[in-house]
Order: sequence, then C-alpha cells, then structure tokens
Amino acid sequence: MTSYGCCRGESRTTLTQSPEPNTFFARTGVQPSPGTYALLLSFATDELIQVGRLGNLRLQPGFYVYIGSALGSGGVRGRLAHHMRPAERFHWHIDYLQKETKLEAVWFCYNRKSREHDWARRFAAMPEASVPMAGFGSSDCDCESHLFFFAKCPRPPARIGVISLKLKRTVQFLPAQASARSTAASL
Repeated sequence: MTSYGCCRGESRTTLTQSPEPNTFFARTGVQPSPGTYALLLSFATDELIQVGRLGNLRLQPGFYVYIGSALGSGGVRGRLAHHMRPAERFHWHIDYLQKETKLEAVWFCYNRKSREHDWARRFAAMPEASVPMAGFGSSDCDCESHLFFFAKCPRPPARIGVISLKLKRTVQFLPAQASARSTAASL
C-alpha cells in the first residue's frame, strides 16, 4: 500500500489485492464509520441498460461518478465492500450500473451527517459533468441525480476533503451468478 498526496484536501492510497472486500478495506485502514463516498467507474463501449423501474440508461465510453452515503451499520467500509461484490439482488440503482462498469477509484470522508447532496451539487457544477439519468440514486431527495458522466477521468471537486482510494487493478464487476471466489480473484 502506497500513500501520497494527490491534491489539496485529499490524500490518496493505492490499494493492493485482497481475497475479500471487507478484508481489502480493513487492510487499508477504511473504518466502519459513517460517511459519504463517491465511486469512480469506467465504461468502454456503448450499451443500453435497464435501471429497475427508473428506465433505460445509455452508457457511453467514459467515466461515471456515483455519490452515496454510508450512515448505517458497517459504515463506509461495509458500503464499499458491498460495491466491490456483484449484487445478487439489485437493491439500489447503482447495482444495475456496477455489473456493466469497472471500479477505478473510491473517494470518501467520515461524517455522521450525510454530505452526499452537497457532493452531488459540487459534481453537477463541474463544467465537464453531465447527468446521464435524472433520478439515479436520488429518488429519496430533490437532487437531480447522484450519477454524473465525464468524458475524461475527473478529480473530486475542490474542498470536499476526501480520502482517495485508487485501485491498482481495476475491479471488473462480474455477473450475479459468479462465485465469491471468482469475484475475489478479480480484485
């Protein structure tokens, strides 16, 4: 594991492979504390996917940032571990997107109060950001979306004070029927 500064207010850790997502994050010092996180996902082709009852989403080559909160049991560590496994049952909008994309990095901070709406506003305000699907991840709030598209790899907006976890090897989300053993091998 290598730690180094990336930009103002951000520290970055490069992650190494681990056999189990919870162990993976525990080894990097990610705490089971409440907080807010953003997933940086990449996609290489064009594809239309169904996102539950929300509708169809046209994926295009580029990067997607999904913002969420982890205020329940397990906190940030538990939520990130969930996002590193293929979903057996789709619960959140992001579960539909994860099976098609690669996880490139995670940005997060610890806080008992959710900052996801503030982060969503900050990402939406970035000139290179677009909203690929209104309502994605934001059906319980009045944000336009918690999913943002970038043609080029983005950095987190200034002043959100995040810890950045960059994956040494890209995580490929496998189909839900894949075994836990094959999933761990792809981390």
